[in-house]
Amino acid sequence: MDVNPIEMQKCLGGVHYPASKGDIVEQAKEHGASKDVMGALKSLPEKNYDSPAAINKEVGQQ
Repeated sequence: MDVNPIEMQKCLGGVHYPASKGDIVEQAKEHGASKDVMGALKSLPEKNYDSPAAINKEVGQQ
């Protein structure tokens, strides 16, 4: 999936780590994330993420 990592991180401001997939998706929705960002985050595996870098890495592998 081709998602701008900077755009994605802007949508995740305020996330407290470690964060679950549900927390991450909810925070992005509240920040008005684009359809592409929401799609990428919704396709993340169900687990806890300990940093923004962990989310970027997982999205980059999709």
